[in-house]
Amino acid sequence: MLMMRDSTVNFSVLHRTCKLVVILCFLHISVTLIFYVRSLDIPFSFAQNQQANTAKKHDQTTSKDTKPDVVETNRFSIDNVTSTLTKELVKCLDTSPLLVGPLRIEFSNPVSLDVVRKENPNLQNGGRFKPKDCVALQKVAIIIPFRNRDEHLKFWLYYLHPILQRQQLDYGIYVINQDGDEIFNRAKLLNVGYTEALKEYDYGCFVFSDVDLIPMDDRNTYKCFSQPRHLSVSMDKFGFKLPYNQYFGGVSSMSKEQFLKINGFPNNYWGWGGEDDDIFNRLSSKGMTISRPSGAVGKCRMIRHNRDGGNEDNPQRFDRIAHTRETMNKDGIKTLSYKVVKVEKDQLYTKITVDVGKKD
Repeated sequence: MLMMRDSTVNFSVLHRTCKLVVILCFLHISVTLIFYVRSLDIPFSFAQNQQANTAKKHDQTTSKDTKPDVVETNRFSIDNVTSTLTKELVKCLDTSPLLVGPLRIEFSNPVSLDVVRKENPNLQNGGRFKPKDCVALQKVAIIIPFRNRDEHLKFWLYYLHPILQRQQLDYGIYVINQDGDEIFNRAKLLNVGYTEALKEYDYGCFVFSDVDLIPMDDRNTYKCFSQPRHLSVSMDKFGFKLPYNQYFGGVSSMSKEQFLKINGFPNNYWGWGGEDDDIFNRLSSKGMTISRPSGAVGKCRMIRHNRDGGNEDNPQRFDRIAHTRETMNKDGIKTLSYKVVKVEKDQLYTKITVDVGKKD
């Protein structure tokens, strides 16, 4: 009986002891977990405090700063974003993927400039355009010698703006209008166009185009090449054939370097004819040759019209052509003189009316 009582007492003590040990273990684990969790909270709290302090300092600084400083900061951020986006644009391909090839060109229905404006919403004032998805390979000024050809100009703008945009050019259209009723001087107007265009933008390529010639294939790119380019190779006027190998009339292109090398166009060709052959002689004398697209790609249509008054045949043209090499350094862009009468900025073009003087 005594042995049973002692055994019960010992078991009771052992039970309490085990229970106490379990409680101590639980407390130990709990304390350990609490310290562990708090050790994680410390960096987080530190970071929160740092952010709070930074925000507080920023608020204090902002309250002291003036409004223009905030605007300047925003402008800086916008400029950075714009700069980044510009850097991300790649160069346009040498052959645009937007080209469609042969085109149907018709002059039977009249064209409205309002329609042309609506169909070319991406144009900037002054007839300026640059592609949005890539950086154009060339900056091209297109120079049109002009007088009393408003209906022809409408057709030219209607057809050429879409073509030039598909060619992914950074371009501007300059209509150089001769003021007054003096005899027409096409070549001098082209020199004026070159000079005036460079006052607005750093063009490196110049396309010189008559207002009545429309390309029939957009693969005939209005840009510059390693040699001066004759673009209106096969005109319907000549049965889609080149009239003679030295022909450089209608539409042509030259880089700035090529143009300056020959002293530009002559200024003393008053009336119709001769200046294109003079240019051919200038190019030849400087060791340059004429490049051309194929006859198929270089097709173009001319808007039929009667000879303008004040643009009669130039009777001196043959004599002047014979002496090009002697006169080219004394007559050209270096000796150009004119007076700007008026500048008009339209969505489709920049029209510059000029007084080019009188025939000697």
